[in-house]
Amino acid sequence: MRTLSLTCVVACVALARIGDAGERDAGRPNIVLILADDLGFSDLGCYGSEIATPNLDRLAAGGLRFTQFYNAARCCPTRAALLTGLYPHQAGVGHMLGDWAAPGYTAGLNERCATIADLLRDAGYRTYQVGKWHVGRPQDLGTKNWPLQRGFDRFYGTGGGGNYFTPELLVRNNERISPEADNFYATDAFTENAVKFIDDHAREHASKPFFLHLCYTAPHFPLHARPEDIAKYRGTYRVGWDAIRERRVERQRQFGIIDPKWKLSPRDPCAADWNEVDDADKDEWDLRMAVFAAMVDRMDQGIGKVLDALRKIGAEENTLVLFLSDNGSSAEFLDNGPGKPRGHTPGAVTGTRDSHRCLEVGWANAGNTPFREHKMWVYEGGISTPLIAHWPAAIKQRGQLTREVGHVIDLMPTCLDVAGATYPKTFRERELTPAAGESLLPILQGKSRDDAPLFWEHEGNRAVRQGKWKLVAEYHGPWELYDIEGDRTELNDLASTQPGKVAELTALWQSWADRAGVVPWEKLPGSNYKPSATYRKKSEPVAR
Repeated sequence: MRTLSLTCVVACVALARIGDAGERDAGRPNIVLILADDLGFSDLGCYGSEIATPNLDRLAAGGLRFTQFYNAARCCPTRAALLTGLYPHQAGVGHMLGDWAAPGYTAGLNERCATIADLLRDAGYRTYQVGKWHVGRPQDLGTKNWPLQRGFDRFYGTGGGGNYFTPELLVRNNERISPEADNFYATDAFTENAVKFIDDHAREHASKPFFLHLCYTAPHFPLHARPEDIAKYRGTYRVGWDAIRERRVERQRQFGIIDPKWKLSPRDPCAADWNEVDDADKDEWDLRMAVFAAMVDRMDQGIGKVLDALRKIGAEENTLVLFLSDNGSSAEFLDNGPGKPRGHTPGAVTGTRDSHRCLEVGWANAGNTPFREHKMWVYEGGISTPLIAHWPAAIKQRGQLTREVGHVIDLMPTCLDVAGATYPKTFRERELTPAAGESLLPILQGKSRDDAPLFWEHEGNRAVRQGKWKLVAEYHGPWELYDIEGDRTELNDLASTQPGKVAELTALWQSWADRAGVVPWEKLPGSNYKPSATYRKKSEPVAR
């Protein structure tokens, strides 16, 4: 188990005892935790992309960028881990939201966890959630496992995403609502409500700090964007995914994000050689990536408005802003034609409300540059995320990189640490599973942390990282061993030459899996549901 460092705990207790509640609140930071959806490791300008992300780049220039931060490989598991400080299975969300009669695989967060919002609200914070939730089912809205039942004072958003122009589910607090305007676009609506929550807080609760969890659905499929944003990128991607990967990896080396000795992973074997793609199809692939870029661009524009709102109320200096992605870029291929759920209307142009297109494997491979694989896999391409931390009052490493290793389970203890709160043994008369994560505050202060092991499992894909060593396997595949310091793109499997290390890490992973409630994938009722199979489709000519 990873726990708060003694230094951090002492600091938290001391802070919590300073003066009366008003004095204590005056010194505690606001926290804005922003989560993107299906954003790849290289999809931000400050992580190597050609996509315009000036607001996030500015946060990075005034704060700290992590080069070795990890998620839990997929949306629901990552969100459960982020909110609770536990591994997904410990929180009850070891897969998605199917209730599979096993404690680690339920229809939402279990009763042995508390959320960041639960504990910060008890510590005197106001708490706000905007955007994607996805750790509770639509049919449970208003009763359990939705933001207002999990510690948030206000909520505006959706369950798991969907059409950006005509959402199937839109919620304010505990009530279903309809889009407010004819020109509704989800990313803009989330931004507008986040800004509203900040403005309302300053007017109604100025004496209290706040926690805002802003979860954009962008750039998750379907690929939907405003026409003016798409136009900015049209033609940029006619060079193809191979050239974009080469350009991004070169920028990453220049920025110092990756070690120059790491080789760029080969093009995904399911992605076509761009030189062999039909010219007519190149136009469609260019459009798809242009729409994706437009979605990221619009999200960044929204984040700029949120930052402006913080400046307007005088909160910029003492607000910790964290930005990351829930998993690597998605290579999903969804053949949702007429008559199928969320189907693509024949003839609809990619990017418009009647279209339902995905990036697919070639562009997802580029998004995860320089790594292998994608969302759902636990190779580095599936679990590596950009993490930007910005807090002018406390982070003095302006524009720097940190190679310290972290995981989404660390965000709960980090938020508690900076708020002067602690993780309890019980909450609302419920015994809590001990926190698995460790505060990132020492890293934000320019210090180092002990390197504790980290673990993953999703659909039988599994991994453990301890120090420089990573043991990883696909479902039903053999264990592979990599030296992450020398070969983070996972190209040189050392399993055959290091059998002792393989045995050691296998035992470590199995011990964690037993404690965390991991069940072998083939023994679960839902194991016949294999969405990861949609990643294995060879790139083919585009269906018109």
